[in-house]
Amino acid sequence: MTVLIVGGSGFLGAELVRQARYSGWDAAATYNSHPSTPADPAWHHLDLRDPVRVEEVLDVVTPSAVINATSGNADWAVTAEGSIRLALAATRRGIRLVHVSSDAVFSGSRHHYDETCLPDPVTPYGAAKAAAETTVRLLCADAAVARTSLILGDGRSSHERMVHELASGEREGVLFTDDIRCPVHVEDLAAALWEVARSDMAGTFHLAGSDAVSRHDIGVLIARRDGIDATRLPTGRRSAAGLIGGLDVRLDSRVTQLKLATRLRGAREFLD
Repeated sequence: MTVLIVGGSGFLGAELVRQARYSGWDAAATYNSHPSTPADPAWHHLDLRDPVRVEEVLDVVTPSAVINATSGNADWAVTAEGSIRLALAATRRGIRLVHVSSDAVFSGSRHHYDETCLPDPVTPYGAAKAAAETTVRLLCADAAVARTSLILGDGRSSHERMVHELASGEREGVLFTDDIRCPVHVEDLAAALWEVARSDMAGTFHLAGSDAVSRHDIGVLIARRDGIDATRLPTGRRSAAGLIGGLDVRLDSRVTQLKLATRLRGAREFLD
């Protein structure tokens, strides 16, 4: 079973690649700018905005499954149209698709969101993610849509680096006390995605940690873990900053967790 990891050079994609190599699974990966590792697995350049290249990569790799772990941020051409293009191409070939989505598809108006909740995005990124996952769910009856939250991991994530930079004064900004998410460790998330990809599970899944914490709470946990003075972390309220986006978005992963052997740890546990 060959699995193609789209977005293999990103934070999550690189962990998917690492776990495939460690477990001896047959995998290939794509990159847009440069591969994260020079050797195994086979790397293929892919820009999801290029329909010809999407078809070429799938025809060369001939995967049994695709994990779309690309981000694309708020770039509609990548995050929405590119993901839809990939889904269409995979469906035509009968390739199983695992599409990674985000809690950004929700507005935060109801705080707790389980797998049955429909998207109601309020940001361009959320709208692009919502368009992609909705198309995947409608196009591919046997596809898996995996929504996740803030991804952390052993000092390697952008949020962890930001905490260090804020504490040292290298970066300006604040950590919001009213911006609530359910962070997940990148290793747990990747392991859960591999579990889904290598099964016949279909539908919508929530792959987030069990703890609902604020951005500032996360910063304090990271500071304590890394021996940083947490009092040096600047705080603020997102609601007062006038930024768009859901404030309190808690992915309820309990139903999904019952289907998985992989345990999705909460931030208080994996940052301890």
